[in-house]
Amino acid sequence: MDRQLIASGSAMEEEFAYSRALVHEDWIFVAGTTGFDYATMSVAEDVASQTDQCFKNIVAALDRVPGSLDDAVRVVYYLPDRNDFQACAQVIRKYLDRARPVATMIQAELLDPRLKIEIEVTVIRRPVGRQHSAGRSKPIGVPTNS
Repeated sequence: MDRQLIASGSAMEEEFAYSRALVHEDWIFVAGTTGFDYATMSVAEDVASQTDQCFKNIVAALDRVPGSLDDAVRVVYYLPDRNDFQACAQVIRKYLDRARPVATMIQAELLDPRLKIEIEVTVIRRPVGRQHSAGRSKPIGVPTNS
């Protein structure tokens, strides 16, 4: 079994012996990722900005594989305050509207009290040349007016 480990250079990865992402065949598992901005070594105060930075960090990891959020099949959100989740909706839609993965939100304390969200993503890569169809998939069991 071939595995490819992807590191972001975070000190946490070294200290706690984990990878930012792990690739196994067509599966890409992206570890819980926070809104820490490694370019400025800072973290925004509001949850929406942190959510955006989480996704930027995830995309950076996926770009190294390569992979895409358009192929996300599962996402897990960890928030210390469940009331912050609604403020993330617009940012989540920006990154995942096309993929529409299954999702879970868990209320959990994070290691750093400045952090308001952590996001974990699973992606299954499509074979080369296979792209998304122009339209969005129709949910099963949901009537349409067509």
